[in-house]
Amino acid sequence: MSNDLTVEDFANEPLPFTATRDDPAPLFTAEAIVNGDIQQVNLEDYRGSWVVLFFYASDFTFV
Repeated sequence: MSNDLTVEDFANEPLPFTATRDDPAPLFTAEAIVNGDIQQVNLEDYRGSWVVLFFYASDFTFV
């Protein structure tokens, strides 16, 4: 199957947001595995602390 789209077809489309180093994360609440248990985690609870956000989109493989 041939795809006839070119780069020019997307020239006027908005670019997706891509976070970079030092960008603040939006506040959120989500399920997370904490010490082997699934818990609700609220990012605001960690305000003022260093936090590493790790996710693997579209996959539920345990790392």
